Amino acid sequence: MYKKNLFLFEGDVVKNLPNSTFLVFIEKIKKNVLCYISGKIRLNYIRIIPGDKVKIEIDKSNPNKGRIIYRMR
Repeated sequence: MYKKNLFLFEGDVVKNLPNSTFLVFIEKIKKNVLCYISGKIRLNYIRIIPGDKVKIEIDKSNPNKGRIIYRMR
């Protein structure tokens, strides 16, 4: 993905799904998005559970999928 083709959003993790994917609700656009974890989060063993606030980036070409890039405290 290219950086200029991405939207950045903040959302809440709603549900854990298999293969380290998550369902994230974005309040700004009132939509659930299927997200996977970025490599940096995976390498540092950062745990994400339902209820966490996260930053995600969504590609313009496929707005139904995203990537979790940061877990907020």
